[in-house]
Amino acid sequence: MITTQDIFTISSQKQFEKMALKVFRFQYENNPVYQEFCNFLKVEKGNVKSLEQIPFLPIQFFKSHEVLSSPNPIQETFVSSGTTGMITSKHLVTDVSLYESSYKNAFSEFYGNIEDYAVLALLPSYLEREGSSLIYMVKDLIALSNNGNSGFHLNDYDALIAKLIDLDASGQNVLLIGVTYALLDLIELHNFQLQNTIIMETGGMKGKRKEMIREELHEILCKGFGVTSIHSEYGMTELLSQAYSLGNGIFECPNWMSILIRDTEDALTYVTLGKTGGINVIDLANINSCSFIATQDLGKKYPNNSFEVLGRFDNSDIRGCNLMVI
Repeated sequence: MITTQDIFTISSQKQFEKMALKVFRFQYENNPVYQEFCNFLKVEKGNVKSLEQIPFLPIQFFKSHEVLSSPNPIQETFVSSGTTGMITSKHLVTDVSLYESSYKNAFSEFYGNIEDYAVLALLPSYLEREGSSLIYMVKDLIALSNNGNSGFHLNDYDALIAKLIDLDASGQNVLLIGVTYALLDLIELHNFQLQNTIIMETGGMKGKRKEMIREELHEILCKGFGVTSIHSEYGMTELLSQAYSLGNGIFECPNWMSILIRDTEDALTYVTLGKTGGINVIDLANINSCSFIATQDLGKKYPNNSFEVLGRFDNSDIRGCNLMVI
């Protein structure tokens, strides 16, 4: 039996690897979709002795299958964003307390006590649809901050500008978490000089603006908000954990999450540190779904377990993934 305590008290790489192998065996036995995928790759449970030998389920399976390792009732269904007519991913969550423990512990690890912050959220494209895991998390962080100034802002930019200026000037620690295009909209209306505010972008233009490389984007945001760095959150509908970047686009994972970088030409092999490849995520909080997911993101891993996200595969880059689709 794997408990919440087992996952969120991991404190070393050795402990992480031992727990990941235990979770792999559990999910092989209890997740029919994952077991079928492993069998397709001719991977036998007993032969998997290292992280690199664990099969990573392509993230596309969340669009076509119910990826579950638990027979318990569904408590929440998180749904990915997508344009009209697009097939979206569905993450069926049988124990939402695992998600809550994951983001609370991770926030505490990276940022300290949530009650030290006023949390302002500028997430229009997420707020305007159902089933966003990001909205679920931010809504709870707003409540946990126990600060009357915390809250969501949709289209009233003037009120948000006034609140940001007042809170920052008062010395209050502020976390402004926003979708990228909305943060750009905000600084086009006002040029800030913030001293006590963290700006965290969640990525994505959502079709509202042209995509930009991170360096250019962060330079514009730093100048517009008057800050020295832009923080970022790396998460997705199919995961229950997030990695955070405190600046320069370099992400770090909480202790129960890790990434491997696969070869774009051969999805079952891995590239060396500092080389570009596809991002495979291990998220041990995802115990009741699948903890081993091959994403469609490109990135690099560095020696201290940090990583960088460089973009996404386009269709011409998926040659090495043909193997991975049943």
